[in-house]
Amino acid sequence: MMRRIVMGMTMKIKKRKTRKRKKASKQSKEETEGEDTKEKDEKDEYEYDSSDEEDIRNTVGNIPMQWYNDYPHIGYDLDGKQILQPARGDELDDFLNKMENPDYWKTVKDKMTGKNVVLTDEEIDIIERMEKGRYPDKNYDPYEPYVDTFTSETMIHPVTRRPTDKRSFIPSLLEKEKVSRLVHAIRMGWLKPSKKEGEKPEFYLLWENDDQAAISKRANMHIPAPKPKLPGHGESYNPPPEYLPTEEEALVWKEQDPEDRKVSVLPRKYDCLRRVPAYSQYIREQFERCLDLYLCPRQRKMRVQVNPEDLIPKLPKPMELQPFPTTQALVYKGHENLVRTISVDPSGQWLASGSDDNMVKLWEVVSGRCLQTIPVNGPVQCVAWCPNASLTLLAVAVENSVHIHNTCLGDKVLITATDNVINSYEAPEEESAKKLVNWQALEGDQLDAGLRLTIQHPKPVKQVTWHGRGDYLATVQPLGGSAQVLIHQLSTRRTQNPFRKPKGLVQCVLFHPTRPFFFVATQKFVRVYNLLKQELTKKLLTNAKWVSSIAVHPGGDNLLVGSYDARLSWFDMDLSTKPYQTLRHHRRAVRQACYHRCYPLFASASDDGTVIVCHGMVYSDLLQNPLIVPVKILRGHEVRNDLGVLDCQFHPTQPWLFSSAADCTIRLFT
Repeated sequence: MMRRIVMGMTMKIKKRKTRKRKKASKQSKEETEGEDTKEKDEKDEYEYDSSDEEDIRNTVGNIPMQWYNDYPHIGYDLDGKQILQPARGDELDDFLNKMENPDYWKTVKDKMTGKNVVLTDEEIDIIERMEKGRYPDKNYDPYEPYVDTFTSETMIHPVTRRPTDKRSFIPSLLEKEKVSRLVHAIRMGWLKPSKKEGEKPEFYLLWENDDQAAISKRANMHIPAPKPKLPGHGESYNPPPEYLPTEEEALVWKEQDPEDRKVSVLPRKYDCLRRVPAYSQYIREQFERCLDLYLCPRQRKMRVQVNPEDLIPKLPKPMELQPFPTTQALVYKGHENLVRTISVDPSGQWLASGSDDNMVKLWEVVSGRCLQTIPVNGPVQCVAWCPNASLTLLAVAVENSVHIHNTCLGDKVLITATDNVINSYEAPEEESAKKLVNWQALEGDQLDAGLRLTIQHPKPVKQVTWHGRGDYLATVQPLGGSAQVLIHQLSTRRTQNPFRKPKGLVQCVLFHPTRPFFFVATQKFVRVYNLLKQELTKKLLTNAKWVSSIAVHPGGDNLLVGSYDARLSWFDMDLSTKPYQTLRHHRRAVRQACYHRCYPLFASASDDGTVIVCHGMVYSDLLQNPLIVPVKILRGHEVRNDLGVLDCQFHPTQPWLFSSAADCTIRLFT
């Protein structure tokens, strides 16, 4: 019996093992087929995978992925199928991949899928910007123009159109209870309303005259005298013992001056009042008191109630004064040293610049293209384009010379006409023995390069300026002694010295746009000379320590004077010889000031790296003062070696502004 039971149990165990073995082989076959199908699906899904954030292959959620380290898969897709882990190599495979794969340095591992992802250049740029503490998006501007939504100005319409709350239409229950309590108190007699005071009749003198009015006014304006200080224990005839001085203190008190004494009366003790003697200084004190009242009369000071808003001048808003330059449009790069001077062609198509890198460059304004580069013998001090539109001449001041160039830009007719004007000169039969300067007509390679004339000066030339007709030009050589200012005539090639004894060190000169006037600026004064009458017309007091530049309004009656002590003075020459208005908007020295030919605009350049544009309207009515309103601060230049913006010039026809600075760039603001 036991044997049969053991044999039955053995057979059952064998059948169960066979059944498990068949089931395991069938399951492994299904897993192999499922893996092949799954890899094919994953491959198709990878090929047609989109970059949308909603298409996430791994759907296990935000859980630690190390939970799947002991499993062949790493999660499940949207269909519930297992996502197999990618093949992992050993350290040798990783080293070979590091040495052979050029994209190894920008490859990262995705923890959700376990795959290696190669970062793009944009993603690497974002990571580098974040490591340096910058904004991830390089196109993001943190300093955008501030929009003042809630201004200080009182507006008619509200900023928001939020509807009124419902509670504003419903009476408050607390107010209702408070009003009912007050009504009940009035009815019970607990609270009595305030009585209105009856109007009192006003009396006045029927037959009063001016004298009586003055007397009554003086009586009403009476101010009582201040009350004297009440006496203390020290002035008593029987003071306490602690107030009585010793003999030494009494001796010191007598030797002191009356002004240095702490008390005016020395305390003394008497038994009774009838033993107190008369005060010996009584008459003198009364006299001094009356003298004080006579010499120091008291007056009532009337306080004036002034509204602070009334003290601020009513100026128009800058938006109402457009157009004026507001935005940086172009940057002209090419100079290797600071750009000291610029000049604009009368047509507004070309721009000339001079730098300390011994180069003069000619630019096209609209495109910013450098058309010509003219090498010179030293740092360029000044460039000035001839204001006559029928000539294409450019004057360049370099060391002791002034070069006259034919720029050869624009119409060929103008270029030919310019050469004809220069070649039409005929030398006089008799030349003066003493020459202030030396005129040289150039030939050969220099003539082909555009250089036509050279004016050799005895001392270094600081400034060159043209007359409006284009035949005369003036130069300034500060170290020239009695020949600091020279005026040259191009057609006759003659030079004259108008000032034999200049008064002071000349800084800059300027021709009047319409009249035969000549402005000469020294360190502290600006003198206006009449060239026809050969006399001094005016002497303007600048109140500045050192004048740096001057500019004349196109109308000719107003003058701008910039100085190195950060002042910009506006002179109305018909009004006074002193500044009409002094602007202190800059923090450092003002290097240049200029007017616009057509628009009511003027600008000033400073070493603080900014250019301030102001609206300056001059009216034809002589009784109306000019309107001066600052409208824009233009920034963009860098300050190098304590030097900022060195020169600024307006476009002749457009509301555009050119500026050159020590950062070797020229910028156009439109």
